[in-house]
Amino acid sequence: MTQSRRMSLIGAVTIVAVGYALAVVMQIVVFPWFDLHSSLGENLARGGIFTAISLIRGYALRRLFEHWR
Repeated sequence: MTQSRRMSLIGAVTIVAVGYALAVVMQIVVFPWFDLHSSLGENLARGGIFTAISLIRGYALRRLFEHWR
């Protein structure tokens, strides 16, 4: 069974959204251990940049693997 472009996008968005939430929480918890202190807004912005990159990467890889299939 093939995966539609729409389902590829929904899957990538879901995975990345969960990753974004986890990344922000981990930044809040882990960064202070390394004496890195950021505001919540900075953590959210940083997470947003990486989330956008992850979303593009996840969608592109899903489409690539679907093409190879």
